[in-house]
Parts: sequence; C-alpha cells; structure tokens
Amino acid sequence: MEQIRQVMKKMIKVSEDELNGFLDKAITKTFKRQEIISRPNTVPNEIFFINKGIIRVSITDNEGIEHTIHFALENQFIADYSNFIQRLPSIYTLQTLEETEVIILPRSTIEWGYKNLTDGQKMGRLIAEYYFIYQDDRIKNLYIRTPKERYDNITNVFPNIHNRVPQHMIASYLGITPIHLSRLKKTV
Repeated sequence: MEQIRQVMKKMIKVSEDELNGFLDKAITKTFKRQEIISRPNTVPNEIFFINKGIIRVSITDNEGIEHTIHFALENQFIADYSNFIQRLPSIYTLQTLEETEVIILPRSTIEWGYKNLTDGQKMGRLIAEYYFIYQDDRIKNLYIRTPKERYDNITNVFPNIHNRVPQHMIASYLGITPIHLSRLKKTV
C-alpha cells in the first residue's frame, strides 16, 4: 500500500491516521494477463489504483468492433469514473494486458474519504480533473493531429508502451489500422 500512500500524499494534504482510515477497507489483488476486471452494463462500485501492470480501457461500438480508448499504467487510478460518480452502468471494459497488481477501493472507501479526509473532496476533484484533461487532450489529438503526430507522441503519454501492448491495440488507440501503424513505424 506504500505506492498509493505516496501518490495520495502528493495529491492532497493527509495525515497517517487519515490514510490508514481511508485504506482500511482497500484490498490488494493481482489479476492475470488478459483478465477482465470491469465489464460494461454493470454499475462500477470500485476504483482501481495500479501498483504494477497495465490496464486497457476499451469500448465496443454498435457493430461489435472493439476500440481501445485508454491505457492506465503504474501509479494511476482507473475506473469508468463518470459512471462511478453517477452510479450508472458502465460502457467500458477494463482489461489487464499483463499480470497486474491493483489496490481496489470500494465505493464505501471512496465515500468515507469524501467525508473524513481533510482534503477528501479535493482528491476526488483532482482525479476527476485528471480524467477530464486526459479525455480533452485525447479528443484534440484525434481531430487536430495527424496519425504520425499521434504516433510520435504516444510514448510521451505511455512510456515503454510498444514493449507492453500488442500493436493492434496501439493502432486502435491511435485511430488507425495495424497496417497504417506498420507504415508509420517504418518512417521512424
């Protein structure tokens, strides 16, 4: 639990007693490679903090085609955050891409944090702001940058991604075909 403690201390002002209370009901769990940890059509009731590993967030369109919309790496929180807040069924699938150790923060823990941590509301806002900024940048990248510019920038957003994620998922994230990704890689 040391990693999440350090990340939280960077995000908000929090005492050791507050951290202990917040993390009291959190559980550490290791998922196997390719395991689904959150499915569409269920209300998300937990937020995951990644200690080790990588999680892919995907969505399936009306034609049954799966699209990668995000990768989450170590020291990040991940969930279908807006649907978690609204208590609505998720539209995303969260899948591990390698053996992944997470800290699971159940809804009760998050709600306890909002009420009892000195900066609990601030932490929730900071996580929400992170997701908002990420999604806003993602939309801008898809519409104002060329595929080459998106490809060139992916390692800034996700260090070492090419060694950890299958190329077809990277292509999906970039909004291009695997063949186009192969061509882009040849120009680098």
